[in-house]
Amino acid sequence: MNNPVFCGIDFGTSNSSLAVANQDNVFLVPVENNHTTIPSAMFFARKDNHAFFGREATERFLARQPGRLMRSLKRVLGTPVMRQGTMVNGEFMKFDQIIAAFLDQMKRKAEADCGTELRHVVMGRPVHFVDNDPAADQRAEHELMLVAKKLGFEHVGFQFEPIAAAFAHEARVTGEKLAIVVDLGGGTSDFTIIRLSGENAKKQDRTSDILANTGVRLGGNDFDKDLSLAEMMPELGFRSRYGAKNLEVPSYHYFDLSEWSKVNFLYTNKILFQAKQLLRETHDPLKYGRLISVLEQERGHAVLAETEKIKIGLASSDNYAAALDFIDEDLVIDVAREDFNAAINTKTERIVHAARECLQAAGIGSDAISLVIMTGGSTEIPLIQEQFRRLFPAAEWSEENKLSSVGLGLAFDARNRFS
Repeated sequence: MNNPVFCGIDFGTSNSSLAVANQDNVFLVPVENNHTTIPSAMFFARKDNHAFFGREATERFLARQPGRLMRSLKRVLGTPVMRQGTMVNGEFMKFDQIIAAFLDQMKRKAEADCGTELRHVVMGRPVHFVDNDPAADQRAEHELMLVAKKLGFEHVGFQFEPIAAAFAHEARVTGEKLAIVVDLGGGTSDFTIIRLSGENAKKQDRTSDILANTGVRLGGNDFDKDLSLAEMMPELGFRSRYGAKNLEVPSYHYFDLSEWSKVNFLYTNKILFQAKQLLRETHDPLKYGRLISVLEQERGHAVLAETEKIKIGLASSDNYAAALDFIDEDLVIDVAREDFNAAINTKTERIVHAARECLQAAGIGSDAISLVIMTGGSTEIPLIQEQFRRLFPAAEWSEENKLSSVGLGLAFDARNRFS
């Protein structure tokens, strides 16, 4: 193959991909065995802190091998947690080291597949890493740039993820179309309105074609959280009562158990001791006892994995039954799609509002959009589909390569910038 020196990396909250470009072609490369996407997950074995990545990381954790699972690493960029670091199996680690290790294994796998060193990269980024905080947003991009430099990339650029998705779809556009990209990932929802055409694709500077960008720090992980709090956590005693004054049990354990990036912080002797103390006074010892079991056995990620399965299952079915026999032998949670819709409705409205803000920023109405490009796993959710088809009833719909279009578009952009 011709020397593929241009590279695009889509480092996602839930999944990541890497694409390369030479002068003739742009394509995804395998980043985990033969897979062209990899879950953004790491598992550190307790014995020696050896790191495993992607599907293997999740499989080792769910097989209950001793160690620590980490997901949603992208969400720490720009936050104080990024600078604070964390303890992993008794060893202090900085998050830039952790993120660098994850991206480095992708880069090395791609270089082995391509037979050449990758030195030029465009990294994807959300419209807002952090909402309503420009300083934190710039800090997040700078932190990711330093990681890329540490990996040996000599030339590093950034592109908004929805713009990259538009570039990937542009090769198939006939004539000129005014498109809105709806990019709903695990941690953010981003929108771009852009003029697409074969001629425009040849430009190095696309500034004049981009009418507006908006984004909000909401995505699939937030839907997992809402679903967990609505359907899973009540079976672990959420909103149950305790004591003579009939008080509601503290809720922070349940909120942290429902968020991928916070689960690990619950596994402390202090928190377990506090929960056991409350067990003596709870009015529902069966359900609250399940919380104790989850904390003792460090099964919070397993609960969230089942929650995610429910979300995915309800994309194609009206009901989904999740077996939580690892908590309680007879525990099955049956969830209807309408219950899921109710749980995520408020956040879905916020996402649609961000899309309307993009239209407003571009100075156009929804009827001016001729093409809707849907990318990101969360666009599979039926309620999301319904809301956006209602917003753009007459537009053409494009949904190819939902999990890979950003990576491909970033490689297109890298070739245009650096060739």
